[in-house]
Amino acid sequence: MENSTHHQACQKKMGFVPEVTLGCSSQTMPVIGMGTASYPMPDLEAAKSAIIEAMRAGYRHFDTAFAYRSEQPLGEAIAEALHLGIIKSRDELFITTKLWCSFAERDQILPAIKISLQNLQLDYIDMYLIHWPVRLTQHVTKTPIPKEQVVPMDMKTVWEGMEECQNLGLTRGIGVSNFSCKKLEDLLSFCKIPPAINQM
Repeated sequence: MENSTHHQACQKKMGFVPEVTLGCSSQTMPVIGMGTASYPMPDLEAAKSAIIEAMRAGYRHFDTAFAYRSEQPLGEAIAEALHLGIIKSRDELFITTKLWCSFAERDQILPAIKISLQNLQLDYIDMYLIHWPVRLTQHVTKTPIPKEQVVPMDMKTVWEGMEECQNLGLTRGIGVSNFSCKKLEDLLSFCKIPPAINQM
């Protein structure tokens, strides 16, 4: 009897994931999440099934990116989890996605986040990150990337575009990924909204 009670208590604890408050905002993020990058990428149904099982297990934080090609299966998994009652509302989830380097120009940021929102079948993202602090002159799907296609990013105008995404309510938070201390210092010297995250 004692073992059974202990087992039930352990199961309940496994479902609890602590959260951290991000920066100066009141936004919170579950500290444990499921990454959806996979090489090679599984087929859509396998990826969707894995995400649904993760939700059943208690995961509520999911990390994706345009470059991972996992936004669409994540979006379909969220829709199915809502339909099945695994989650009661989209607000239970914390979804992170990323601006890919080929869209790292001021006039391409709003269209890029709208593509991600469409892929995810969501009205907003919880965290939108700049994937890498460089710009690619054309869309690439394979590595290594030819050196001549990698150029410096205009950080100031790109960050203005990220801030616009947050101001429009398309994302609740903005941040960066794979940034050095020097790149972060540069960004902090002019940003109006500081990055909430530097994902490494």
